[in-house]
Amino acid sequence: MMGGWGNMMGGWGYSGYGSGGYGMMGMAGIGMNLIFGIGIILLGIYLFRRNASHVATGKHSAMDILRERYARGEIDSEEFQGRKQDLESK
Repeated sequence: MMGGWGNMMGGWGYSGYGSGGYGMMGMAGIGMNLIFGIGIILLGIYLFRRNASHVATGKHSAMDILRERYARGEIDSEEFQGRKQDLESK
């Protein structure tokens, strides 16, 4: 009678599921969590680099606008040089 308690309790003990009752299913879960964590880290790195590149191009676009205003005659050479130095110093 006592021999049947292991199977009657829903897999209690060693009933063919491996050590701890998980076996390969536990390893797959750990692997999936690891892959998920690495994916989140890579996504964060991608978003950070993408944002950093947009900040860098923002400076260039300000310089382009300044050049366009100078080319249209909206500002003179002295103002252009002063604003150019301000943009390059940032």
